[in-house]
Amino acid sequence: MRGSNHGSNLMTFWNILGALAIIVLAAAVAVEGAQREDLAKTKIEKKTCQAPDGVKIVYSATGSGEPALIFVHGGLADRTFWDGQLEAFAAGHRTIALDLPGHGESGVNRKKWGIPEFGADVRAVVESEKLKRVVFIGNSLGGPVAIEAALLLPGRAVGVIGIDTFQSLEYKITPEEARQRAEAFRRDFAGSVKAMVRSLFHSDADPKLVADAERRMAKSSPEAAYEMFLSLGGYDVSASARKLEVPLRALNGDLYPTDLKGVRQVKADFDVIVLPHTGHYPMLERPDEFNRRLAEIIEGLSK
Repeated sequence: MRGSNHGSNLMTFWNILGALAIIVLAAAVAVEGAQREDLAKTKIEKKTCQAPDGVKIVYSATGSGEPALIFVHGGLADRTFWDGQLEAFAAGHRTIALDLPGHGESGVNRKKWGIPEFGADVRAVVESEKLKRVVFIGNSLGGPVAIEAALLLPGRAVGVIGIDTFQSLEYKITPEEARQRAEAFRRDFAGSVKAMVRSLFHSDADPKLVADAERRMAKSSPEAAYEMFLSLGGYDVSASARKLEVPLRALNGDLYPTDLKGVRQVKADFDVIVLPHTGHYPMLERPDEFNRRLAEIIEGLSK
């Protein structure tokens, strides 16, 4: 009898354990299903508007809530570099990523190129969307573009956040340096893209990630790239930063050091978060940590 009771108790134990396992598994499946459903609910619209000079601008938009977030990619990149942020921030913000002219799906038929012109393109998207309060977020070249857009939208700009940019505000590309860089891309576009991309990651970065960035950036228009690089000669980001009346922030990698003291001499209301062992595209390299730290900065600006 004792053996029988022991066997019966053991069987009951295993039955309970099995039932619990099924419940846990079912709960996990339900959670995963809910997550997929939430992701599916993040409806991303492809929209267009016109730049001041008539060039078509293509952008992705999703979510609702203020402040709105405008994501600006860097040189030769495109709006898909921000896909992870469109999904991550849509629940609480109107979230938009655009293709600057000459990049992605936007038009290339521009006569005058330059960072101020790109800033006007961003303003066109803001006005098309009728946004009232905006945080401008720009990676690399997109950082100065974000400053220019904020200057064009006084009263609507809440702040500017640079992503691996604003390491210094004193450096200015001379017209001759810009010409040499532009000519290099005209002579050998694919080779120049490859060399540039390699310089933007740590040497031990994920090779697949590096290759994917190169593949996407190589789709840019070579002629537009030439004109864009040429237009950078003489541009003075420090002059624009000094005019900025809203806070300036940065979320940078450590591949290139940020001169916090030097930047604050130009723009006193500046602060930076540096992600360790991270290159030029922290949103691609460390997306979870990047989104968390970016959310912290946005919350601080919103207050």
